[in-house]
Amino acid sequence: MAGERDEHDAGAESERPSTLDELDDELLGGPRTLTLRDLAEQVGIDLDLVRLYWQTLGLPHPSADEVVFTQQDAAAVGRWADLQREHGVDRRTAISLTRALGHTSDRLALWQVEALVEDLARRHELDDISARLLVLDQLADIAPLLESQLVHSWRRQLAAIAGRLSAEFAHQRDERPDPTALPLARAVGFADMVSFTRRTAGLGSTDLSEFVQRFETVARDVVTNAGGRVVKTIGDAVLFVADDVQTGARVALGLARVLGGDLDVEREKGAGGLAEGARGVTPVRVGFVWGRVLSRFGDVFGPSVNLAARLTDIAEPSTVLTDGSTAALLASDPRFVAEQQPTRDLAGIGPIAPVLLRVA
Repeated sequence: MAGERDEHDAGAESERPSTLDELDDELLGGPRTLTLRDLAEQVGIDLDLVRLYWQTLGLPHPSADEVVFTQQDAAAVGRWADLQREHGVDRRTAISLTRALGHTSDRLALWQVEALVEDLARRHELDDISARLLVLDQLADIAPLLESQLVHSWRRQLAAIAGRLSAEFAHQRDERPDPTALPLARAVGFADMVSFTRRTAGLGSTDLSEFVQRFETVARDVVTNAGGRVVKTIGDAVLFVADDVQTGARVALGLARVLGGDLDVEREKGAGGLAEGARGVTPVRVGFVWGRVLSRFGDVFGPSVNLAARLTDIAEPSTVLTDGSTAALLASDPRFVAEQQPTRDLAGIGPIAPVLLRVA
């Protein structure tokens, strides 16, 4: 087996230039025949604007006369210019849209490649280098499938956002919003794994990857099943939002319960279970509040986000903390019980009396 693997590695290494050229042509839609200057001339915009587009996309930017671009690159720059010339999008917004693409697609492509590497290493008992070379060999065949899934997912997500906006704001066309307030009323919360550093110390790359992936998978399932949305995951924490305070409470309590509170360790020790392996997933601390937020760059900002994060810091494992105003909004809902806690001084916020939220 080892001899065969060495032979495969040597063969793959000798074929690397041609394999990479073929992959390059497949992914980029043809050979690299154009320079930055060529792109500017084809599209009819300044060279500095083409360079700005490429920088905003987050890709290495070559010199003006280096031949590294394809006709598809020229078409992409042309569409970016059309956003401004034909649709009236100002340059600042066009740059923001492009930055969103670059940031998201960079993370997505890396995530998918690493997942494929891990899969091949596990299925074929390969070392990391051999698995990566094998992924290169297979990318040309897999890429169209990943691309079609990406487009489908993006369209579904865009339709879901359009549906939410219509449901929330269609009846408010004639209302005058407060110009000083943040635009969106949302429940926002954090769930933070307990003792993440201690429990992951010494884990190898595979075990650490599976540990984090189990947390992310289960957290996303809990959030979406309760009607919320994951804004982002940050290694050992997840930030979520919901459109109403009751949904936010269900999400928060669900995370505290599923990730530790009611975890059936024996049942979850099976393959893919939360407690698979020696360490499993730790309980979480959860903080959530209702307030107004600003949604930008795929993230949310505002005082309520900061407050939720600080409440998470002081929560006990497998519990949910909120503030008094949020608890008051839930007071008439018999599904929830709120218990006042002693006043605490929160960093950057000041004294606040947190409220422990429980299921009735």
